[in-house]
Amino acid sequence: MPSRLAAWAELADVTLSEAAELPATLPGADVLLLWDFLSTALREHWASATALRWVHVAAAGVDAALFPELRRSDVVVTNSAGVFDRPVAEFVLAAVLAHDKKMHVSGALQRERRWVHREVAPTAGGRALVVGTGGIGRATARLLRAVDVEVRGAGRIGRRDDPDFGLVVSTDELVDHVGWADHVVLVAPLTPATHHLVGADVLSAMKPGAHLVNVGRGALVDEPALVDGLRTGTPAFATLDVFEEEPLPRDSPLWALPNVAVSAHMCGDVVGWRDRLAELFEDNLGRYVHGATLRNVVDLELGYPGTDRGRPEGASTPE
Repeated sequence: MPSRLAAWAELADVTLSEAAELPATLPGADVLLLWDFLSTALREHWASATALRWVHVAAAGVDAALFPELRRSDVVVTNSAGVFDRPVAEFVLAAVLAHDKKMHVSGALQRERRWVHREVAPTAGGRALVVGTGGIGRATARLLRAVDVEVRGAGRIGRRDDPDFGLVVSTDELVDHVGWADHVVLVAPLTPATHHLVGADVLSAMKPGAHLVNVGRGALVDEPALVDGLRTGTPAFATLDVFEEEPLPRDSPLWALPNVAVSAHMCGDVVGWRDRLAELFEDNLGRYVHGATLRNVVDLELGYPGTDRGRPEGASTPE
């Protein structure tokens, strides 16, 4: 259950609802907080949204919450961008260091009680291509640069002299640029344009020994193609926090591959993350009540913030 419910109740009439209860609780409501960011309940009960003007998603990614009827409506959608920037960046840095210092190999050898001396790779001087140039991607770039990793970005529009990435290449040309990187880090939002962005062509273009890190969405990667690539050594290793099906099925080959590190969609979930999500929504709720522009308004065509449309029609205006 979200924290800060008492504070929200001072701003609005608040009703807690399970997904199955939406047909009874949604009619007449003008604000909906999707605390379960993977829920499809609004899509399933859209006909009950008779007065809806604003939907807030308690996550940075809103792919599960968007559907054609919502995209065509006048409903404003906001997300929780900013809450996860630094935590995800720290997770990526940890993944890069663990790979370079062979920590996963050390863990396996420890379980076997084997003493095997090895040399490890330097992290300074390595190269990382960060796919996704929003807040999480930028926090990741800054943190990797702090340990002297050379960073480039990949985004919807290529450009030079970016303050965080230097060079940003177009994701349309990803296959031409992944071979530059020792670490390919996926933090992009999942949209129709990025679905299976990393397929067999991109995987086969990665350099020998390359490391793939996916902390964005599972469907950014063609998972069967990734399994095939990992079995043949391209990429050489993958750190995966997100998957096309979650929880990852027990029969997935990714569990058993020795060159894969699996975690349970937790890269941004540092202690206190739910409180920060609640505080962001509370700030936006105050803005909504007083007719101010909302934070983190999602462009419904792009699937992530990219427009200044932030005042739902019918919202209160300041006294």
